Amino acid sequence: MDPSPQNSSSTAGNGGLPSTGAAAASSPAPNPTSAGTIGSAADPAEEAKQNLTQVINSVDKTLGLLHQLYLTVSSFSVASQLPLLQRLNALVAELDAMQKMADKCNIQVPMEVVNLIDDGKNPDEFTRDVINSCIAKNQITKGKTDAFKSLRKHLLEELDQAFPDEVETYREIRASSAAESKRLAQSQSALPNGDVKVKQEH
Repeated sequence: MDPSPQNSSSTAGNGGLPSTGAAAASSPAPNPTSAGTIGSAADPAEEAKQNLTQVINSVDKTLGLLHQLYLTVSSFSVASQLPLLQRLNALVAELDAMQKMADKCNIQVPMEVVNLIDDGKNPDEFTRDVINSCIAKNQITKGKTDAFKSLRKHLLEELDQAFPDEVETYREIRASSAAESKRLAQSQSALPNGDVKVKQEH
């Protein structure tokens, strides 16, 4: 019983880095057992979210270590040589842990974001440009849709004056087709208990 607490205290003394490694090492071990089957039944999205959170925390910790290194180097003296070496070792260990955790994350990053970061720009500019582009395309599509609606309304008005009987027949066909489509949509959205999902129209 004594060796196990000593091992846990020794791993905790390394700046908390091996704790994630211990968690990662303990997770694949129970896979052959029944506990592993229960863990495999967990939501993959939740597991991916946890992996991403670990990587984000590791990135934040790495940024903190880099800031500490910057402060140490900017005011370097003979007395600060040992803290500098300790922080360098901590940075290398954290980068190694980050690499191991990053292997579990499957994230697709657009090259535009990487190029913006290489240019020293804020990657949020990519999101802003994408949103602005979507808004512009949406306005263009909405303008085309409104133009077709206006043209259809104008044509129906002209046709109603020239061919009132045919237009009335067309409207009846349209109304029956819309009612049939609504009935099919309601039947497809039926719940297992027989209830129907009703979409409230505002």
